[in-house]
Amino acid sequence: MGNGIAQVAAQVGGLNVIMNDIKQEFVDRGMSTIDKNLQRQVDKERISADQKAAILGKIRKSTDVADMKGVDFVIEAATETLELKLDLFKKLDEACKSGVIIATNTASIPITRLAAATKRADK
Repeated sequence: MGNGIAQVAAQVGGLNVIMNDIKQEFVDRGMSTIDKNLQRQVDKERISADQKAAILGKIRKSTDVADMKGVDFVIEAATETLELKLDLFKKLDEACKSGVIIATNTASIPITRLAAATKRADK
């Protein structure tokens, strides 16, 4: 799901994105999926090759949570494992500047439980 969120943020939102995962191979796989999705749009003449390149240029790859230090908004899309998400929220809380909203796409974990792992439960 993370690669889809990254693509929409870059393509529709026009946002600069940092796509982060725990291993480079996962980030590369996500970028490959985005590239293929965009190429289908080029092939169907929905976007140009230049637009595809511009969208891909808005997505930076990362395997270090510390890279999130300058971001304005985070959407977490990790596997639905409570311990993993709690650990990630703690790390994001430490890495991100104050005031940054840390969102999640969880389907089953209570948001308040994840928020409690941070010092910014209201964000």
